[in-house]
Amino acid sequence: MGSAVSTWGATYSVVKRGQLRSVLIAVSVVLCFTGTPMAVGSADPLPTPQNDPFYTPPSGWSSEAPGTILNSRPVEVASLGPQAQDADAWQLLYRTTDTAGQPMATVTTVLRPRTGHVKGLISYQVAEDASAPQCAPSFVLRQGAPDKYDSSLDLVQIDQMLSSGHAISVPDWEGPLGAVFSPKQPGYAVLDGVRAAEGFTPLGLSGIDTPVVVTGYSGGAIATGWVAQVQPAYAPEIRLVGVAMGGWTVPVGPYLESLVSGPFSGFLPSLLPGMMRADPHLAAVFNKYLTPAGQALMAAGDSKCVAPNVAQHAFLRMDDYLTIPFSQLFEQVQESFADVDFGNVVPTAPLFLYNAVHDEILDIAPADQAVAQWCAAGAQITYTRYQLSEHVSLAITATPAVLRWIDDRLAGQAAPNGCSTRTVPSMSLGGA
Repeated sequence: MGSAVSTWGATYSVVKRGQLRSVLIAVSVVLCFTGTPMAVGSADPLPTPQNDPFYTPPSGWSSEAPGTILNSRPVEVASLGPQAQDADAWQLLYRTTDTAGQPMATVTTVLRPRTGHVKGLISYQVAEDASAPQCAPSFVLRQGAPDKYDSSLDLVQIDQMLSSGHAISVPDWEGPLGAVFSPKQPGYAVLDGVRAAEGFTPLGLSGIDTPVVVTGYSGGAIATGWVAQVQPAYAPEIRLVGVAMGGWTVPVGPYLESLVSGPFSGFLPSLLPGMMRADPHLAAVFNKYLTPAGQALMAAGDSKCVAPNVAQHAFLRMDDYLTIPFSQLFEQVQESFADVDFGNVVPTAPLFLYNAVHDEILDIAPADQAVAQWCAAGAQITYTRYQLSEHVSLAITATPAVLRWIDDRLAGQAAPNGCSTRTVPSMSLGGA
């Protein structure tokens, strides 16, 4: 914990005065949760996904139908205290589909309360925001995993969902390549995780009759948004009764460009390595112009989760690691970034959307525009804009309202008809 504090402190001692408040909120939240005693796990360290045979699919797996369970095992999921979550939990290795339409295998962690009847299924998409295999939810959420910096907020969310009596699926939606921004694949991985969960008898679900809500915040909203896009064609049998997401934006290209030289520029070495693995064109362009120091930066970023990357690389100037300006490189990869944007298909499931008006990481304007376009096309949307929240704080304060909306959908209550957009001061001042 001491090294984490010193790293954050050293990084943000150089933050510009005008940006200090936003960063301090993010840091205080992270340090608050990571300072809480965590489960220490067993004496033997957990093998990382790249060293764990469980993640290797069996022979002939690629001929199985999407959503087929290829392997399973019981696990313990950590909590913010020294004990594991008070829930039964398993990991399911399952067959899904990648961006190119080819078979892919990934893992979801499924949980259910130990007592009572399970009401429905929530697929919760973690904001992994990293390319390294050891940052996958199936690893960092386990009891005994060494690093909880990137999972503290997720443990809070999972605990709240379990207390509402729902089963939960937490998929490794980035897949084995660790690709955050990838066309369609995130949605496929989530939906096939739902199929696997519905077919896993110990969860006690009702198969395709199970009501399902998908939810995610920030990076987790990427996969959640893709679910809303691809579900009608890819998995029409899934009874998707709601989609809840916050802290989201489109398009991706301008968002990544906006990170350059800012306090959150450390997202770039965290995100780009996985994107390069998933997109040969993107990889070819970057490898052409990355200097040796740039190659080393990508390799180092590919070995860490998002919190240490952001802490270490605040105000990173990508121009210093390229032989051409970053803006010129971006001109050569616009097609790649255009392909990874969800939003071209009008969602058919009811949507609960929420953003911070003054989000320090994301510009709200593109989200506002997307909502207006979807509403004009007949989508069913409840959209709330919060004036006094920021990116990290909204992830926490919005949870009660999000879960109430989810509870209502899983209980069979219809979502409000039509579209509504409102701007409120905060969750505590008329925003709940």
